[in-house]
Amino acid sequence: MDNDLAPGPLLSLTLDAATRVLSANLAHDARFPRIDALWLREQLGAAGYAELRIRPDAIKGLIARYNAGQSVEAVEIAECADAMLEVEVAADGLSAELTLTPAKGGRPATKAELLGLLAARGIVEGVLVDEINRAIAKGQANRLVIARGREAVPGEDGWLERLLPETPARVPNVRPCGRTDFRDFGEILVVQEGEGLMRRHPATRGEDGRNVLGQPIAPKPGRDVRFASGLRGTRAAAEDPDLLVAACDGQPVEVCDGIIVEPIYTVDSVNMATGNIDFDGTVRVRNDIQAGMSVRASGDIEVGGVVEPATLEAGGNIIVRGGVMGGLGGKTAGKDFSAVAIRCDGSFTATYAQQARITAGDSIFIDDLAMQCQLVARNHIRVGNQRRGHIIGGKACANLSIHARVIGAHNRIRTELEIGADTALSQAVQAKAQERDIQENKLLEVGKLLNFADRNPGKVTSEMLSRAELAAAALSTGIEALRNEEEALRFRLELAQQARVNVEQTVFEGVTVSMGERSLRIPQVLAASTIRLADQGLGVFPLEDDSHFDEPQKPGGESARRR
Repeated sequence: MDNDLAPGPLLSLTLDAATRVLSANLAHDARFPRIDALWLREQLGAAGYAELRIRPDAIKGLIARYNAGQSVEAVEIAECADAMLEVEVAADGLSAELTLTPAKGGRPATKAELLGLLAARGIVEGVLVDEINRAIAKGQANRLVIARGREAVPGEDGWLERLLPETPARVPNVRPCGRTDFRDFGEILVVQEGEGLMRRHPATRGEDGRNVLGQPIAPKPGRDVRFASGLRGTRAAAEDPDLLVAACDGQPVEVCDGIIVEPIYTVDSVNMATGNIDFDGTVRVRNDIQAGMSVRASGDIEVGGVVEPATLEAGGNIIVRGGVMGGLGGKTAGKDFSAVAIRCDGSFTATYAQQARITAGDSIFIDDLAMQCQLVARNHIRVGNQRRGHIIGGKACANLSIHARVIGAHNRIRTELEIGADTALSQAVQAKAQERDIQENKLLEVGKLLNFADRNPGKVTSEMLSRAELAAAALSTGIEALRNEEEALRFRLELAQQARVNVEQTVFEGVTVSMGERSLRIPQVLAASTIRLADQGLGVFPLEDDSHFDEPQKPGGESARRR
């Protein structure tokens, strides 16, 4: 179509119906020596060609030639452009995005065209029709999601369900800050042969997903869990391998990934008439243990009365409902009992302790009084619950905390406290890291073999390939376990840096607190205080509320139990 436009030079515009290209003819007119892009666009709009796609270089050339005094003939300055549809599938196949470039004087996109493009690309899953309708109606879109696949649902990890009823805890609930919950130390729970102890719930596979191309996506299966091997006193039920039952009568003890059943040996007292006791299980003494006797148990030891200077060794916990009299003060009844000691891998609990040597793999809890004792605990020492809570004389060592109501005495008796000094912990962290490095190097070598087999089919025998895959799986599992153990040890090291002595009422002159190379001697009687690491050595602070540390320890921090 020809258009004569004024004011300005004579501009003639022609749209070719076949090519849909707009051409311009511009005769130079001395009355209008110069034109610009704005004037030209106004002329295109007035002629009904504003929607066409402009060719910028051609427009610039036309203006330059006219302004140079030349007439311009048959210059193609614009064109009719149809809408453009582009669909891009994400790398993970879970979405498809639409970019719709609007028409410039050409045909707009239609829904039928877009659906045809999706079909041609094989996009059949999760097509979002409402989004497509909105995009078509609007005439444009920029990376609009128009199809969404279904992500695979990961499987659930397997877990172990304890089938035994809740019973009063026989040991206090230890927290990282040393806060404890002294509970009623109820009667020992006894199970009968064949009684169900724990049920294994296997991991689930998960649910398949599907990408926008309709292809399935395999889920990540849950991590399976198994009963630990060598769980003494237990067996799998004949009709149900996922059910752990008692193989004998005894005391159930929950351990990592299972429960063991320890036989129980019960005696009224331990004296010259009964002889010493060495039992593979739990020992229960209803009354007292006489001086000079020894009781050794792979499980717990529970004493209903008093322990005179005697040797007690337990693979689990030791509970003395009365008190403990040790031999550190010299001779008792003319005999030297200074060598006797009490040791347990778990926690030690008693009403009082006097002149006793006590070592616990977890924590020590004394309700009333610890006088002239040597106490060593891997985690915490806490003296005082319902009774006085005094530490008087002797030495107490704990890696995480020492807590009492009163420490020391008016007569300035020498009382030594040591916190955060578990040097074996740093060595254990280094050992775990070195062991993990060795296993990771082995896995790297196995991985090289597997990669070679993938690139060179047939050059590695199926038997060797199978062995390599099994080795890689075993090494990966072992490395993950070592990493978890190393993390738990590092967590304990972090806790050790927060080690503290908490005194609820009074700390007397003559008390010494040490932490590694740092040492602090209390110069005067102090009221309620917290002694911990400060900017320069150890410092004394008003008694601090440590409830913000009141969370259970991470896995790996629990007391060890002998199987």
